[in-house]
Amino acid sequence: MGLPSIALEPLVLIASSLLLISVLASKFSDRYGVPALLLFLVLGMLAGSDGPGGIYFDNYGFAQRVGIIALVFILFAGGLDTNWRNVRPVFGMGLALATIGVTITALLAGLFATWLFHFTLAEGLLIGAVVSSTDAAAVLSVLRSKGVRLKPQLQSLLELESGSNDPMAIFLTISAIQLLTQPAMSPLALLWSFALQMLLGAVIGYAAGRGLPLLINRLRLGYDGLYPVLTLAAVLLVYSLTALLGGNGFLAVYLAGIVMGNRQFVHRLSLLNFNDGVAWLMQIIMFLILGLLAFPHRVLPLAGMGLLFTAFLMFVARPASVFLTLLPARIGLREKTLLSWVGLRGAVPIILATYPFQANLPVAERIFDVVFFVVLTSVLLQGTTVPQVARWLGLEVHESAKPPLPTAQPVAGMLASMRNVTLPAGAPSVGKALAELSLPQGLLVVLIERDGTQFVPAGSTVLRAGDRLTVVAEPKDFDVTQALWSGGGQATHPARLD
Repeated sequence: MGLPSIALEPLVLIASSLLLISVLASKFSDRYGVPALLLFLVLGMLAGSDGPGGIYFDNYGFAQRVGIIALVFILFAGGLDTNWRNVRPVFGMGLALATIGVTITALLAGLFATWLFHFTLAEGLLIGAVVSSTDAAAVLSVLRSKGVRLKPQLQSLLELESGSNDPMAIFLTISAIQLLTQPAMSPLALLWSFALQMLLGAVIGYAAGRGLPLLINRLRLGYDGLYPVLTLAAVLLVYSLTALLGGNGFLAVYLAGIVMGNRQFVHRLSLLNFNDGVAWLMQIIMFLILGLLAFPHRVLPLAGMGLLFTAFLMFVARPASVFLTLLPARIGLREKTLLSWVGLRGAVPIILATYPFQANLPVAERIFDVVFFVVLTSVLLQGTTVPQVARWLGLEVHESAKPPLPTAQPVAGMLASMRNVTLPAGAPSVGKALAELSLPQGLLVVLIERDGTQFVPAGSTVLRAGDRLTVVAEPKDFDVTQALWSGGGQATHPARLD
């Protein structure tokens, strides 16, 4: 059974050591541009039964459950970090790649696998579905470590596709397994299932993304440390509730993250950082466990056919899906070429490769070994060469030098943008937290003087009558929010700066 049967203390020692080594290994990734995914997987393999660690672990059900929970938090954090203004111009292309593109990849890869591995058509389509999703987020981390920045539209398209194509791959995998275990199932039933899953996932995800910021802003918890606990519980609730109702829980949590991340709520920065840390923890745990599942003595004999299958994915299936899907899109040949090359396979295909074990399929072990080999090869060949390909295609953006930090000297126009406001007892903003006021994005309350004491407010700061606020904003924003501060429509006056 492996790790779950080990006594507590040795298990904690092993887990903490692997986590610590993984964190330290990330420095190697930053310096040399090797994807962290590859390092985490290799560490898991070294700790496994065929490595010096000697830990025998073959509990595919346990690994699948851990992988699902990890993926839930990774998708939510990715959604939180998505700027809707950046992805909106490429939303149509990203959605097409995440659905049509994934389907084309699955079909082409499935047909090729049927011929190469002598699978039945249904078995071939299953392995095609398993490897159909990409992990462009790993590529973006490589670009950042190498100091390479892509054109904004292209980078936003990569981020959107990488975060949104997993639900489609999961649906295709489950559908292929159902075709194998329930041959009488109608294709119309699968189409209805797809429509229902996506619709419920989208509706629940959007509602959760709108409702969670309102809940956070109005609860006013007595302990700041409870807000991260609230978000953790909410994410798991959204996923499980959506799945139990027949929807796509992965789509729901990703969409909830996007909607929530583009709204204002208290402790915003700390919650974003917390969820980013949780996502990293989940990635490390997931990759280590998946590495432990690998048995190199089973994978190596498949190297020849595995290389052919990987080459087909890299040079045929992925480029065909990109060029066919984006045929009507206004995007250049070079951009499509780079999108084709970053069809990097990540942890999701390995997680999906555990599903056939749960269905007791005879080809489960072979599918897992092939998929694991494909992921390692894809990350090694594509993940490490993306920066060079981006430069070769001329898609790298050279940033100009950063402007110097502002000094303490008065700047022209500053007198018109900073004002002091004293809140009267009848002001509508009294008794409300700053995050509840729906203030314009460019308006900042930088200082509050209360009872002779000055402090920098947070989003959770509740305003009181008599508070003296120092507000920085454009004149038009003062006009919009004037009634909040005075309640009577009286204009405030510019503060005097010495």
